[in-house]
Amino acid sequence: MRPLIFISNDDGVHAKGLNELVAWVRDMADVVVMAPDGPRSGSAAAITSIVPVTYKKVSEEPGVSIYSCSGTPVDCVKLAFETVLPRRPDLVLSGINHGDNASVNVHYSGTMGVVFEGCLKGIPSIGFSLADACADADFTALQPYIRTLVSQILAEGLPQGVCLNVNFPAGKNLRGLRVCRMGWGCWNCEWKSAAHPAGKPAYWLTGQYENLEPDATDTDVWALSQGYASVVPIRLDVTAYDCLENMKTKLEEIS
Repeated sequence: MRPLIFISNDDGVHAKGLNELVAWVRDMADVVVMAPDGPRSGSAAAITSIVPVTYKKVSEEPGVSIYSCSGTPVDCVKLAFETVLPRRPDLVLSGINHGDNASVNVHYSGTMGVVFEGCLKGIPSIGFSLADACADADFTALQPYIRTLVSQILAEGLPQGVCLNVNFPAGKNLRGLRVCRMGWGCWNCEWKSAAHPAGKPAYWLTGQYENLEPDATDTDVWALSQGYASVVPIRLDVTAYDCLENMKTKLEEIS
């Protein structure tokens, strides 16, 4: 039986990055896509709970079925698993996102929301992003790297509770892959005031990213700046094990 890959994103079902990804892996597996019916960037792991969610078929051809969904990226995963997927997929892919999801952006990313949900369901899951937000971004250089990673993870899987955040620098001169840790940084100056027709205060989300460890050479931020694709293994268990025993001792003494 051919492998089955489920794909979603946060840029919408018609985004170039998603359709390039489908085209590159469709010879490796059967593919089912359920993606938002429009852009949902910054959705993180949001779910829809106050209005109904709907979906519809966009296209179907041998080996590839594509659906759009009115909800968030995570809604797409949850709904597809209970409606359109013929069986549990062997792999969940997200992207290719228009814009990078390196460093702390992983926490805001709808692209990675798909990956986290797939991982929570026990499926090996990978998110792909390109550091180019243009709607017509050139993804050509990514193809051999993505196909190699997909082939490897289909064959070997990932440890339980671990998923991958893969980011590519813009441009055609990729220097290779680097397995990294998440860079530490923050966003500043995050709002720009704007005119509102009713005269109320209004703001556009913006921001300037600050790298808080500019000398580190083992992070995804450094890899991208040097022309490498970054591969960051992410563990969903967010327990701070290095603090656990110390806090347990102190709090148990109190109680």
